[in-house]
Amino acid sequence: MDARSLVDHIPSLRRYARALTGDAWTADDLVQDTLERACSKWRLWIVGTDLRAWLFTLMHNLFASQLRRARPRSTVDVDEVAHELRSVEGHHDQAIDLQRCLLLLPEDQRAVLLLVALEDLSYAQVAKVLAIPVGTVMSRLSRARVRLQDLMEGAPPSMASKSGLRRLK
Repeated sequence: MDARSLVDHIPSLRRYARALTGDAWTADDLVQDTLERACSKWRLWIVGTDLRAWLFTLMHNLFASQLRRARPRSTVDVDEVAHELRSVEGHHDQAIDLQRCLLLLPEDQRAVLLLVALEDLSYAQVAKVLAIPVGTVMSRLSRARVRLQDLMEGAPPSMASKSGLRRLK
């Protein structure tokens, strides 16, 4: 692995990190952590395999670890999010933006949706990145698309919670 091959993947890593975190600063930190991990663990990458998928795997694992560490400190209740969305819905001429709706998706569904739709990875690549079966990728993608469409159409999170939305962390 050479530096140029890593540099070529930075834009897609930044795009995915920004969509995962919803914050430019946090996304940049996640990309930097991912690149540091890649440089320190480069011997684990097998020459000839998909470097992009390996980098996304590193990023996903780092993000999941960060979420696990952060959970006890801050949780967002669905009722709090519903209140926030109602205040936005009060203005009929304003639509809830895609970024906010993406952040309302459960992390597992959001990750699959972003890797397939934003990064154009195949189901097999996503399964490898997330270490889940291909069938689970398809299932999560389907649920994410339905939930995202409902949220974009203005369905309150409480309606989405009846279809399985857990407490957001």
